[in-house]
Amino acid sequence: QVQLVESGGGLVQPGGSLRLSCAASGFTFSAYVMRWYRQAPGKERELVAGIGYYAYSTNYSDSVKGRFTISRDNGKKTIYLQMNGLKPEDTAMYYCNALRGNEYWGQGTQVTVSS
Repeated sequence: QVQLVESGGGLVQPGGSLRLSCAASGFTFSAYVMRWYRQAPGKERELVAGIGYYAYSTNYSDSVKGRFTISRDNGKKTIYLQMNGLKPEDTAMYYCNALRGNEYWGQGTQVTVSS
C-alpha cells in the first residue's frame, strides 16, 4: 500500500522557520521524483519545489527560491522542506508528491504564518 505521510506543519510567526517531512512507503522511493506542492484557500495547487532521484537536481518556484530548501534521504525514504523566512503568503496546505509514470499524493500538512 502506497503511503505518503507529511508532518511538521504548524503556526509560525512571519520570519520564522519550519521543517516539513514526508515519509514514503509502498513504492520504490529512490526511483521517483519527489515534489512539494501547496494550496492556499481559494487558490490552485502550485508546485513549490522538486528533487530528482539522487538529489542531484532541485528546482523551486520563484516565490520560495532562496528561502526554502528541498532534500531527500533515500535510506529513510523521506523528503524534507526546510522553510526559512516564512511570510504570511506562505500560508497553505503543503502536499508531498511522488512521480514516475504513476503519481502519488499525501494528505497534506497545514502551515500558517501569522503574527
